[in-house]
Amino acid sequence: MNPLERLVERAVQLMQRIESVLPQPLQAPADWHAAIAWRYRKRANGCGVLEPVRHVGAMQLSDLQNVDVQKDKIARNTEQFVQGRTANNVLLTGARGTGKSSLIRACLHAYAPQGLRLIEVDKVDLTDLPDIVDVVAGRPEKFVIYCDDLSFEEGEPGYKAMKSILDGSVSAATPNVLVYATSNRRHLLPEYMTDNLTHSKGEHGEIHPGEVVEEKISLSERFGLWVSFYPFSQDEYLRVVAQWLRAMGLDDAAIAAAQPEALVWALERGSRSGRVAQQFARDYAGRSERPVAVRHRIADVDGLSDGAEI
Repeated sequence: MNPLERLVERAVQLMQRIESVLPQPLQAPADWHAAIAWRYRKRANGCGVLEPVRHVGAMQLSDLQNVDVQKDKIARNTEQFVQGRTANNVLLTGARGTGKSSLIRACLHAYAPQGLRLIEVDKVDLTDLPDIVDVVAGRPEKFVIYCDDLSFEEGEPGYKAMKSILDGSVSAATPNVLVYATSNRRHLLPEYMTDNLTHSKGEHGEIHPGEVVEEKISLSERFGLWVSFYPFSQDEYLRVVAQWLRAMGLDDAAIAAAQPEALVWALERGSRSGRVAQQFARDYAGRSERPVAVRHRIADVDGLSDGAEI
């Protein structure tokens, strides 16, 4: 090999090394049948990948208590979607621990046999939503882009990326993609009393303060369906506690005996919700002397079980 050929070979090797560390376009998974749920992740080199979720938290629609109205709305919208009819992007907001994310997982299990798939995207990766949509646009499955605990601070780039995907981009909406997001904030951005002032000049020099309010609510308004969740009453909380304890193998007598402790547990936590009920049930069943045969049908109420990845 002459010196020129060696120089060319070394140049090619150098270019290959440089290309290996540069960000690459998002690639579709080799096998879409490997999972019903996927997670979008960024590698250290900036490349995004869709990773299959091997163990999706088991949840059935019938397991969710005290959210019948919300359940009907989400299930109806999801059924329309998988059947190829018109459906809306969904924003689930309200009290913490009341079943928002669990309802989405339950719908995934219910409609996965009809082709429903889920892609979980963290808030920090929302700027890559157009790339994700392009990858799945030609697929026969129906994809829900899932953003959990969504909220923004002033100036975050993912805010405008989400607005563009929901409604406002020059490209047409992709018929096999919807966005389902959960949040404790209905308008997704912090709001201040000064935003509602009617004077013509804002405190910090904003000429049209009313337009600041319009900007802050514009994202949530692009979700066609709003579903609100509310704190549980005492009776509703105790019913969920009983459901969890029964699923963990305790009989009716033990469940009745556990009610006073369940109320104290909720009082100490300052909240009555499905999540608090589950946490109490785990503690109480774990302290029980009898062996507990946990039914794995119920995985969670809002949030992940210990062994679940979604």
